[in-house]
Amino acid sequence: MADDFCDFTKDTFILKPPKKSPLLLRMVVLLFAMICGIYICSICLKQIGSRSSGPLATVHVVERPCETTNVDPSEKPYIHFPKPKTFSRAECACNPVRFFAIFSTQRSGSGWFETLLNSHMNISSNGEIFSVKVRKSNASTILETLDKLYDLDFLTSASKNECTTAVGLKWMLNQLWIMMDCMDIYMLLQGLLQHHEEIVEYFKRRGVSAIFLFRRNLLRRMVSMLANSYDQNAKLLNGTHKSHVHSPKEAEILASYKPTVNTTTLIANLKQIQGMTANALEYFKSTRHMILFYEDIIKNQTMLNDVQDFLKVPIMDLRSRQVKIHKAPLSFQVENWSDVEKALKGTPYESFLHADYKI
Repeated sequence: MADDFCDFTKDTFILKPPKKSPLLLRMVVLLFAMICGIYICSICLKQIGSRSSGPLATVHVVERPCETTNVDPSEKPYIHFPKPKTFSRAECACNPVRFFAIFSTQRSGSGWFETLLNSHMNISSNGEIFSVKVRKSNASTILETLDKLYDLDFLTSASKNECTTAVGLKWMLNQLWIMMDCMDIYMLLQGLLQHHEEIVEYFKRRGVSAIFLFRRNLLRRMVSMLANSYDQNAKLLNGTHKSHVHSPKEAEILASYKPTVNTTTLIANLKQIQGMTANALEYFKSTRHMILFYEDIIKNQTMLNDVQDFLKVPIMDLRSRQVKIHKAPLSFQVENWSDVEKALKGTPYESFLHADYKI
């Protein structure tokens, strides 16, 4: 019993040495991991550096070409997708655009007609851009100006830019100078007829459509020309010359002047205008075109739907703020009417003496 007690006491008081601490081992493993990590990072950095020193890969974004669907093959040459340099067409880039030109003569209703077209949200007709001499000095400058226009880079107040679906201009066949001392009308050809061969070739190549707008009654046109020329000097509207007006009162004031027609040169001048328009139609007969007369549109404005269909734009109700100036019969608008009657009676132009439409 005493021996057992002694054994218990001995075993109880013998202290065993503690196990080794794992802290040192953990530190060794951590140090080893850090060294491996630094080594691996250095290898990666060397590889990245060697790649970046070489040529960079170039990524080319290929634009998907715009396509025309459900279009008659004969119409495809007249459908375009311009890429202007001055702005981006954005979401309208693949909206097709038609090119056109309005061919007319002064005082034939072309200004009124153009305001009608520009009231359409998708049509941009940019006026007489060739009234500036430098743009029509030769065939090259004419074609360069046309390129700028049809590329949508010719910006005017009529430009609708991104979502334009028909873009064009107004081009006068002639330039008229009226000599007030003798009331003779002299015709000077502009670049259009002088360079018609180059322009016709351009129209065919770029798919430009022509709209011819004339007056049937050339005597009415002449009276309007003479009155407009007189007002350039007289400036009847409070010292301001206006070729077009927007109020009945202004129209009444301008219509109060009655020009005197030179009956000696009257028939020759009428023949000259007829010949010029006939030549223009002959030159451009191979282009896509339509022929309109001012009097016909006045009497039946549903003809404007035919124009919109020709340009392939949505049919809309076209409006103009312009007010017609000379509404009365010609006998009330010409100072020497009896002389004009005598000069035209018995000639191919006698029909011009009679009323051709009513307002």
